[in-house]
Amino acid sequence: MTDQHKHCPICQKPIPLSEKFCSPNCEQLYLENQKKIEKTRKMLYVAFGVFIVLFLLLTFRSKIGF
Repeated sequence: MTDQHKHCPICQKPIPLSEKFCSPNCEQLYLENQKKIEKTRKMLYVAFGVFIVLFLLLTFRSKIGF
């Protein structure tokens, strides 16, 4: 029977339960991926907001004089 462990979220190596990553390199890769995800999420929200504004402008263009 093996000792209780979990796996590194980046490379899947077995690590102790008290650790989050197997190495500083894996931790750095994880943080970089999280930053990319956050940037993509923000761009998606901005694009969605722009589309809503454009939709409202085009929908109500006769009422506001366009």
